[in-house]
This record gives sequence, structure tokens and C-alpha cells, in this order.
Amino acid sequence: MEIDILSEIFFSVDIETSGPNPGQYSLLSIGACTIDARRSTFYVEMQPVNDEMTPESFAIHQLDLQQLRENGLPPRIALENFESWILSELSSNSRAVFVAFNAPFDWMFINEYFQQYLGRNPFGHSAIDMKSFYMGLTGVDWSLTSMRFVGQRYLGNKVLSHNALEDALHQADIFEQMLAEARSIL
Repeated sequence: MEIDILSEIFFSVDIETSGPNPGQYSLLSIGACTIDARRSTFYVEMQPVNDEMTPESFAIHQLDLQQLRENGLPPRIALENFESWILSELSSNSRAVFVAFNAPFDWMFINEYFQQYLGRNPFGHSAIDMKSFYMGLTGVDWSLTSMRFVGQRYLGNKVLSHNALEDALHQADIFEQMLAEARSIL
């Protein structure tokens, strides 16, 4: 039996939301970039699906729901644009791989929105979690996988802005360094 192995195109994805779960809160912005030398990028701000916002979420990103209602894209159009961009980065023999720092959170919103608005997810049903990758690479305890520690090791003094695109770009830098480190061990 011959296995058809597709090349993998890694996409660093970061999001900002109005709260901790997609069933109750809105996906407000998506930032993404390819994890390669080209650093092709995507960014969109979206209309919220309701008026729910936790104070903690607002304190992180300070996105205004009224401004997004007026200027953000409707979720369906935003997801169509995101999917089109992802597919434009792939060749006929490659597949998209979702990579995020705390991937369970980001992937949960992305998957819910793709499924709800398009009925499909171009990333499929899996993702690479950078925190878990870092734990496996270094052998540190889970408590030492926060951005406070990982960012210090790979980004120096850079601080995340909580702009989804800027953070996706920083995540891509971190993941490239972690991959290089992992490959040097092999």
C-alpha cells in the first residue's frame, strides 16, 4: 500500500474574541501568516454575532463591538475570504496545517465559525499547539509554557500587542525557532 504524503504548509493563526467560548461569544478578528520565508499574511475584523463581551476580553484587545458592527465584515464573508487566502497558499500536493499558541482556544473558534458559516474547515480537524510542542521539546512543566516564558526565550523583550496579525507573525517566528531547535536534535 502506497501512502500519499502531502507537503505541509504551516499557518500561524491568532484570534481575538469577545469571550471564552464560541457558543456564547463572538470571533472578532483573525490574523494569520504562512510560516515560511515569504510570510504571506491575512487579517480581518468581523461583525460580532451578539452583544456579549467579557471585561477580561476587552481589557486584552480593546476592540469595540459597535465599531465592529459598523466596519467589520459579516462572518460568512470574512470566513470565505480567509478560506480563499488559505487555499491560494496551497499547491495541488499540499495541505494546510493550523499552528497556534494555545491552539485549542484559537482552533475551537475557527472551526466553529468555518463549520457554521461554510460547512467545512480547510484546516481539517487537527492543529499544532505551540505550548505542547514547547513542553515536548524542552521537557519543562506545563506551568512554564506560557508566553511569558516561551516569548522570553524566543522573542527577547518583544511583547505581544493582541492585534491578531501582529501576534500571528510573532508566533510564526517562535515556531520557526522551535522547529529548527527540534530538527537540530534529530
